[in-house]
Amino acid sequence: MNAPASFYIKSTPERFDAIVVGSGITGGWAAKELTERGLKTLMVERGRPVEHGVDYIGENRDPWTMPNRGKVDAKVAEEQFSIQRQCYAFDEHTKQFFNNDRDMPYSTPDGRPFSWIRGNQLGGKSLMWARQSYRWSDLDFEANLKDGHGVDWPIRYADLAPWYSHVERHVGISGNRDGLAVLPDGEFLKPFEFNAVEAALKQKFDAKYAPARMIIGRTANLNTAGEQHLAQGRAPCQARSQCHRGCSFGAYFSTQSSTLPAALKTGRLRIATDSIVHSVLYDPKTNRALGVRVIDADTMETREYHARVVILCASTLGSTAVLLNSTSEAFPNGLANSSGALGHYLTDHLWSAGADGRVEGFDDHYYQGRRPTGTYIPRFRNVVDKHPDFVRGYALAGGAAREGWQSAAWKPGFGKDYKAMIRKPGPWHFSLGGQGEMLPRYENSVSLHATRKDKWGMPLLHVDVTHGDNDRKMRKDMADSAGNILEYLGLKDVKTKMATETEYPPGLAIHEMGTARMGRDPKTSVLNGWNQAHDVPNLFVTDGASMASGAWQNPSLTFMALTARACAYAVDQMKAGTI
Repeated sequence: MNAPASFYIKSTPERFDAIVVGSGITGGWAAKELTERGLKTLMVERGRPVEHGVDYIGENRDPWTMPNRGKVDAKVAEEQFSIQRQCYAFDEHTKQFFNNDRDMPYSTPDGRPFSWIRGNQLGGKSLMWARQSYRWSDLDFEANLKDGHGVDWPIRYADLAPWYSHVERHVGISGNRDGLAVLPDGEFLKPFEFNAVEAALKQKFDAKYAPARMIIGRTANLNTAGEQHLAQGRAPCQARSQCHRGCSFGAYFSTQSSTLPAALKTGRLRIATDSIVHSVLYDPKTNRALGVRVIDADTMETREYHARVVILCASTLGSTAVLLNSTSEAFPNGLANSSGALGHYLTDHLWSAGADGRVEGFDDHYYQGRRPTGTYIPRFRNVVDKHPDFVRGYALAGGAAREGWQSAAWKPGFGKDYKAMIRKPGPWHFSLGGQGEMLPRYENSVSLHATRKDKWGMPLLHVDVTHGDNDRKMRKDMADSAGNILEYLGLKDVKTKMATETEYPPGLAIHEMGTARMGRDPKTSVLNGWNQAHDVPNLFVTDGASMASGAWQNPSLTFMALTARACAYAVDQMKAGTI
């Protein structure tokens, strides 16, 4: 279901029950939960509308039908997408979903690299996310308390477990029930399958490295569609490897395919696109948020929207920028910032360190389609035994594939022999790449630039983040462990690799977290255990900004569960008259 024109608004005197800022993974969930619980809700999105199916202009287009065979013109890429083009999902089929860096700059100290990947449109980055979906465990929620890095999480796994289930049933997560304490099982659809090489390597790995296990990655792609997914208008995954272009089948979870139709179905949702939130309106007499002030992206006109509760879901850095820009006599350093924690403790996942190698044999095996997930080795460091060099841990993700005609096509040759060569599958390769937990540190921060402003007159966000000693030691162990594992599994020509911080800067894992963290103490945190601001009770932040630490798993499933839980709490509090 796409939004009819009547659901879109610009200026309006109407007062809403709730305003949701942002329309990505968390914004879509907030809109769904609030409207289904009876609230008249306004979703405010700074980007353009995107209609499900209709605006997926790169879908079903083969590379040879595209300019430059699907690559973005080099001059255009350099001038308009100098940061965005670093993303794995960026090409000619998908560039319409990425920000124009020329129009939306930010600053870093002394040009220090930080890659902020952004997609400002209805649906946000839910249109091109990687879809890996994992629960966290108490190993993650208790880590800050046990090792002293960061503040203690005000929640534990038991608080979030029913909300994980609630989200998983609606989203549709294809995965296997593996029985691992470090990675709790969920409400799964049929898992995708290992190919022959992966199955053989899994058997050898599990026997050697138990209790560590190699499992199939859990992904928000419908391997099979349940009744609830068919009711959403979604169909099973076609294994086309076109997810980032938008999927008219709705086979992967996005705002457009799932939560937006659910919210629209209630008749209680209105949407304001091309509306850049400048700040949250605040009344010091009542100590309440009144709504938001926005700037029209096209006309530069300013307008206001009013509501009883405000939910920020504009992304980690986006929501933090709004709060920092919401100053008053009561909060001169940003709304709900009496703790001084706002803007600090920024993390991103550690990445781009691993190994690959060649697998001999299996010449009579291949695979069907382009499976949307791979193999996954959940965290094994600092689970039982303590590593001498670093705290926390990482996962190793990868998979096996054969060299195909795409790689053979670049080899020299001509005529009959060349045609025969590119038709023959090449050797098998298997790779493992790490994704690790970056420690929350006060000095990793975002702030508003003192003098520079964007085209809408708002201060640029200034991002200051580096990897610490623990982070660097963990990344080295990622590469070393991946190489050692592949050597043991019998691979040939094993090569380890670890990009430098310049080659693969913070931000490029696209898992920014922190900067408006939750905690037990209002003196050291911005939010309580319900994602509610300690200082302003009708203000909530439910995206990555709320995280007290980053764990090692992909965070999106946890963002969604936190959002659903916070919205249910907000509605209950509104009904009780406390906010």
